[in-house]
Amino acid sequence: MKAANHIQHFSSRLIVWLVATLGGVLGAYAQGDALLTHYWAVPTYYNPAAVGESDNIRLRGGSRLQWIGIDNAPRTFLATADMPFKFLNKKFGVGAVVQQESMGLFRNLTVDAQIGYKFNALKGVFTVAVQAGLLNEQFKGSEVYIPDDDDYHQSTDDAIPNRDLGGNALDLGIGVNYVHKKFWAGVSLLHANNPTVTFTTENGGDAVGGSVTGADGETAKKYEFTASRVLYFTAGSNIPVKNTLFEVIPSVLVRSDFTFTNFEITGRVRYNKLFSAGIGYRHNDALSLMLGAEIKGVFIGYSYDYALSDIAKASSGSHEIFAGYSLKLDFSEKNRNKHKSIRIM
Repeated sequence: MKAANHIQHFSSRLIVWLVATLGGVLGAYAQGDALLTHYWAVPTYYNPAAVGESDNIRLRGGSRLQWIGIDNAPRTFLATADMPFKFLNKKFGVGAVVQQESMGLFRNLTVDAQIGYKFNALKGVFTVAVQAGLLNEQFKGSEVYIPDDDDYHQSTDDAIPNRDLGGNALDLGIGVNYVHKKFWAGVSLLHANNPTVTFTTENGGDAVGGSVTGADGETAKKYEFTASRVLYFTAGSNIPVKNTLFEVIPSVLVRSDFTFTNFEITGRVRYNKLFSAGIGYRHNDALSLMLGAEIKGVFIGYSYDYALSDIAKASSGSHEIFAGYSLKLDFSEKNRNKHKSIRIM
């Protein structure tokens, strides 16, 4: 019984610590996008200019379950869709991304629309794209629990919300992508406008300008969340193994919020353009194993991450599973310079 009380006490302090320290006024958790082992399978999530890379309607969706065994660990659900189209004899790509993520008492939802313009240059295809969408942030302040014997925080601490908060903001991004028959590379800037969410309480009081009076006569306080700009660089290639049905597919993702930079490198081997297996390394975070298959346009992939930090003592690892479908579009007469993305060759 005493051990259970200690665990509850520790968990409570952990929740309070997350609230109070992760971001000043209200934690900065969720300002970072999900770090997916399948980043190569959902390229439009990190770069809007990856829309319409090939003559296919491409649908992808899946989830990441992080740090299995730890309560309230991050959970991410993601869906993407994109396709090419022509207008006034010009080539474009269009797409959409929906993401929902949770961690402890935090929830966020992003819904983005993407459009890119394509042109041929340097023996490949360039795409310049923008995206605009909604960033929704929520915090379950009503579930915050601070023990009476806590030596560091008080239940009356104004820095810790005690009500459910939520708000929305416009979220913008830009990107450039280049696809060559031998490789691809792209750069993007997400949350380019530094979107700021001003939280409102559930009782209808709008927490703007420091404090206001809510519908129940109580004073509402100001809580804000600002998503930092994040710069991404992605690149990869397909390298056929001579006289075999195998090919090697290396790729890399580099992420920087202009304060911290990390990267992920992946190496996959694919057989007969059907079955693949690979390994990955995320800097100072995890080693990954992955399996995948793509048959008649149907894609399915699974990955397992083993943490390299001390968190491995409390977690059995992280899992991802993604699935999708690609449907061929016919541009046979008008699109004489059709260009296949090396991602799906």
